[in-house]
Amino acid sequence: MKLQNLNFENLKTKNILLAHSGGVDSSVLAHLLLANKINFSVAHCNFQLRGNESDKDANFVHGWCNLNGITCYNMRFSSRFYKNHHKISVQMAARELRYRWFSDLMDLYEFNILLTAHHLNDQLETFLINTSRGTGISGLLGISNQNSILRPLLKYPKSELIKYAKKEKIKWREDASNQDGKYLRNRIRNEVVSPLMQIQPNLLDNFQTTLNNLSQANTFIHSILKEFKTKVFSTENGVLKLNIEEINKLPEIDFCLHYWFNPIGINAGEVLKLLNASSGKTLYSKSHRLIRDRKYLILCDVQKLDYKQFKINLEDTSQIFPLNLQWNDISFEANYSLDLNEALLDKNLLKKPLYLRKYRKGDYFCPIGMNGKKLLSKFFKDEKYSQLEKEKQWLLCSEDNIIWVIGKRCDRRYTANQKTKSTILMTVK
Repeated sequence: MKLQNLNFENLKTKNILLAHSGGVDSSVLAHLLLANKINFSVAHCNFQLRGNESDKDANFVHGWCNLNGITCYNMRFSSRFYKNHHKISVQMAARELRYRWFSDLMDLYEFNILLTAHHLNDQLETFLINTSRGTGISGLLGISNQNSILRPLLKYPKSELIKYAKKEKIKWREDASNQDGKYLRNRIRNEVVSPLMQIQPNLLDNFQTTLNNLSQANTFIHSILKEFKTKVFSTENGVLKLNIEEINKLPEIDFCLHYWFNPIGINAGEVLKLLNASSGKTLYSKSHRLIRDRKYLILCDVQKLDYKQFKINLEDTSQIFPLNLQWNDISFEANYSLDLNEALLDKNLLKKPLYLRKYRKGDYFCPIGMNGKKLLSKFFKDEKYSQLEKEKQWLLCSEDNIIWVIGKRCDRRYTANQKTKSTILMTVK
C-alpha cells in the first residue's frame, strides 16, 4: 500500500490534533493531511533536552504551521526536573509529559482524535524492548490504535516515509539524539535492528506478518476469555463476584488471572494465593481491592472507609444523613407489624443525642429475641456478611450503645412495649 493512497475519509468530520516533532515521520503525516484536505491543529513539545536544537525544532514546526494556516500549540517542558523529581528515565518523563498535555489540549479544545506518526520501525523496536523485559501478547503487539489516538503510519517502514518525503520535497528536522547510545531505544535501533536488516532484508515485511498473526491470536484468546468470564464473574447487589470453584476449573489459571487483574495492578500470583486464603483476606492496588469472601472473590474500587459519625437531633427533621432515615412519634400498638427497615423504640430510654456510625472493634448489642449480649462481629458472621457488607452497615446508637443494626435487628433494651409511655418509630427507606 502506497502512502499517497492512505484513506483519511474517516477523519474529515473529526476535530484533529497532530503531534508534530518536526522530524520526517510527523512532517510526512502533516503533508498527507494537507494533501487530503483534512482540518487539523498541531501540538509541538519542546523538552529542552538539546539546547538550541530543541528551540530550532519548535521554530521549524511553528513556521510550517504559519505558512500553511495551521493552528499550532507549543509547550516547553522542564523534562530533567520532572525526571529527577519522579525518579524515572528521560524518555519516560517525556512520554508522561507530552501525553498529559495532549489530553489537556483535547479536553480544552474538544479534539476528537490525536494523531501520532509512529511507523513500522517503531513497532519493531517496541516489540524487541518489551520482549527483553518479559511481556504477554499485548506487549508483543506493541503500539496500537486506541479510541481517541490513531497512528495511520503504523504499517509503513521509515524508509518509505523518507522516500516519500524526498519525492514530495518535504522539509524536516533531524534529531541528533536519535544516535545517542545512552537511550535503550536507540541502542535497539542501531545495534540490533540495523544488523538484523542486513542479515534479513525482508525483516520488516516478515515482522508485519508476525504482528498480523499475533493480532489474530490475541482476538481469539480474548473471545475465549470472554466466554470464561461469563462462568466466573457475576454481579450481585451491584457487587462484582468471582466464583472460586469456577476459577479452579480454568485451564491455565495463571494466564486468565493475569489477563483479568494485571490491568488494574493486582498480581496474578497473589490472586492464586488468595484462592486458598481465609475469608476476609484482601489484596490492594491503587484503584481496586480484591477480597476473599467464603466461596467468592469480591472485586471493588478502593474507597476510603467512612468512620465519620452523624449526630441526630430528633427535633430537626431536615437533617441530611448518608441514608434516608426518618422518624415520628406514634402510639404503641401491641399488634403493630414491623419490617426490617423499621425500629419501634422507647423514646424515654434513648440518651440524646443519637448517632449514626459504622462498626468498631468490640461492638456488641443485645439482639431482640435472644438472651444475653452478642458481639457485632459474631452477628455479622452468623448473618454471613461479606467484608463489604460489614463496611456498609450503619448503626443507630445512643451514646456508645447500639440501638439498631439498621435494617437487621434492634437491641431489646430499647424496644417499645405495652408499658412504653413515649414511642418513636424509626424508618430507613
